[in-house]
Amino acid sequence: MTDPGEVVVPIRADVDVVVARQKIRGLVSDLRFSGNELTLIATAISEVARNIVSYAGNGEIVMRVIQRGQRRGITVVARDRGPGIADIERAMKDGFSTSRGLGLGLPGSKRLMDEFELVSEVGKGTEITMTKWER
Repeated sequence: MTDPGEVVVPIRADVDVVVARQKIRGLVSDLRFSGNELTLIATAISEVARNIVSYAGNGEIVMRVIQRGQRRGITVVARDRGPGIADIERAMKDGFSTSRGLGLGLPGSKRLMDEFELVSEVGKGTEITMTKWER
């Protein structure tokens, strides 16, 4: 049973990227995020979810409302059991891509969110944890 403040979206295809974007809006409806901030969060989710589809084939996005003291926010965890990222430092540089993309997904997502952590092991998968705090 999942926490009522938590939403899990399986990611297997491009349509699931759209579902994850839609679910975040409902989850944060009682938080004080501006329309612009919601767009930034949804964009970061889109980027990491597309990476799951493109590189791992499937995975999940877990979104939950969090509170630390008086601060409230949203944490997004994107995880897969794909090939993993061999060179995280390089993958976090603008312009690096192992596909034909622009290479802005991971570093862009990091810039859009307040906190960003990437853990990956070759052959085992990747987990990205991102948080955005209310202002």
